[in-house]
Order: sequence, then structure tokens, then C-alpha cells
Amino acid sequence: MHASAVLIEGAKNVFVPGSSGFREAKGLFGGSASYLVTSADRVRKINPALGDSGTLFALAATARHALAGFDARLPELIIGHGVLGRLLARLTVIAGGKPPTVWEVDENRMAGAQGYQVIHPDQDTKRDYQSIYDASGCTDLLDQWIQRCGRGAEIVLAGFYSERINFAFPHAFMREMKFRVAAEWSADDMTAITALIDEGILSLDGLVTHRAKAADAKRAYVQAFEDPTCYKMVLDWEALN
Repeated sequence: MHASAVLIEGAKNVFVPGSSGFREAKGLFGGSASYLVTSADRVRKINPALGDSGTLFALAATARHALAGFDARLPELIIGHGVLGRLLARLTVIAGGKPPTVWEVDENRMAGAQGYQVIHPDQDTKRDYQSIYDASGCTDLLDQWIQRCGRGAEIVLAGFYSERINFAFPHAFMREMKFRVAAEWSADDMTAITALIDEGILSLDGLVTHRAKAADAKRAYVQAFEDPTCYKMVLDWEALN
């Protein structure tokens, strides 16, 4: 690791945020490398004990950013129990909010809740939610979520959406709905998340589920996107050094 020839004092393990500045590289889905050059002010020291969980700092900061938006409400319902959904739920509990309900349709992803409940949507009879956060990235279920909302409720789109998002206007109109799109994290979010992790308040345990050698990246990417038991895949570059 080189950081503009500046030594990050005492840093053997650091987190480097993603960048759109790499040539001939597509960083949309994250990535890894054996050698990076970056500005020193972008690097964060992390506890070596975190191991490969340190790769989750950006996602944790993204979750915090969604929760800390202007006039934001903590979620009562979270859609999806992947890594982002789990981080949103954990941070909500840490913030002192009422433990949220999390919807998940895949039995492989229902385990691992820390202080909140995970249920199938069909098991939920509540229809007056005031704050719903989507962490699934689904684009065809917005009407279903709207019908679970009370008047004046807010739906936060915290996932990544590759398709256009559409919804039936009348149900949203009758409820006077609010919609918010959560953008990427800021430096303040990273500072807050780093403190929560360093102090042992926010746990990243159980989120990295699969690991693969960098030479096996093609198979690893297929598994990461197609295996529902794979919450987060990490590539190990050590064998190539």
C-alpha cells in the first residue's frame, strides 16, 4: 500500500474507499487488488483484528448515511436481510430505535438477527408503517410496500436499482407518501462508523460469509451473485503477491 509517499503511522491494516479513477477497471460491484496507490487523506486505519470484515466499512457507512439523512426517521420495516439490511437493523438498534421488523423471502437469509425479528412478508399483518427502508434493490415491489404504509409515511430507497422504478399513484396519493433516495456515504459517515466499530458498539460479525483466491475470481463472482447463502464474498490476493 502506498499513500502518496506519506506514511500512515502505525497502520498495517487500512481501508481504502472505492474510486472511479482506475483505468480499464469497473468498480461498480467493488473489487480488490494486490497493489494500490492513493492519497493519504483517503486512507483509514482499521483494527487488524477485524480481518476481512474491514472490507465492509463503506457499506456500513452507506447504511449510516441512509439513517442519518435530513429529517430522517429510523426504520420500522427493512426490506431484505442481506448485508446492507443487517447493518441498517443493527444501527437502528444501536441508535435506540424500536427494533425494526425485517422482511426476507429466502429462508437461507433469515438467520443472524441481532436484537430484531426477521419474518416472511406473508407473516406480517401490519399496515400502518411510518418508515420503510428498502435494502433489497427490488424495483417491482414498491406498490406492495406502499400498501403497508400509514398516512404520511416515508419509504427510503437505500439499495441499488438497475431498472426504472414505477408505482401506482393513487395509493401513494391517498397516504400522502414521502420517498427518499439515500446517496453514497460521506466523510462524516465514515468517521462515525469507524468510531462505532473501534469502540465495539457496531459488530461486523457474520457478514463476510465466503472467501476465494483472487485467481478464482470468475467463479467467486458467479457465486456472489447467484448463491443466496453468500452474503459477502472477499477475494484473497495474498497468494499472488
